[in-house]
Amino acid sequence: MVGCGLWLANCCVRRRIIVLLGQRTIHLQINAEHRLDQVMWRPSAHCDLRPRGLQPELIVVHCVSLPEGEYGTDAPQRLFTGELDCAEHPSFADLAGLKVAPHLMIDRNGQIEQFVSFDKRAWHAGISNWRGRNSCNDFSIGVELEGSVKEDYTVDQYRTLIQLVIMLMGAYPQISADAVVGHCDIAPVRKTDPGPRFDWSWVVTQVHQNIGALL
Repeated sequence: MVGCGLWLANCCVRRRIIVLLGQRTIHLQINAEHRLDQVMWRPSAHCDLRPRGLQPELIVVHCVSLPEGEYGTDAPQRLFTGELDCAEHPSFADLAGLKVAPHLMIDRNGQIEQFVSFDKRAWHAGISNWRGRNSCNDFSIGVELEGSVKEDYTVDQYRTLIQLVIMLMGAYPQISADAVVGHCDIAPVRKTDPGPRFDWSWVVTQVHQNIGALL
């Protein structure tokens, strides 16, 4: 896997990150509405206000595919925005009435879509606990990877995820390098994602290698 370099610039409202991964450069910037510039915005109503005084302190990595193991269907995105017709596929039956959304989703090509602004509480984690604190939605950012616990994720997804983590750490200093976890870590009885095929070692190594650039 390639290494990555980081350039960070902070200004009054906008926080801009340029991360170089091999030959690929993407400019990530959080705007005044707490959304990423230059990514698709698909607003979801499956969110509310964070409790007063709380800022993002945790990044939770999930995975999703609908139907399971099928990609590029747009079904997860429509689930997150409340537009999924659960009669489309037999496996969707238990999703009827479900109100769930992450802040972001990364597809198999590494492209980002945003559903909830970072200042809002997205409904992604459910019943959860991190280091003795319940209700992780209150203080976390949820990132869905298009994928399955049974399959490998793509290099493009890892590259984008690493860029996002570095950018979010720079924008929200309460997020530490060890505050990037899987859904399985905060809800181990209920959840297994992102699953055993997720390469935590590469993600953690790349993030730790760039901590100094954020200081």
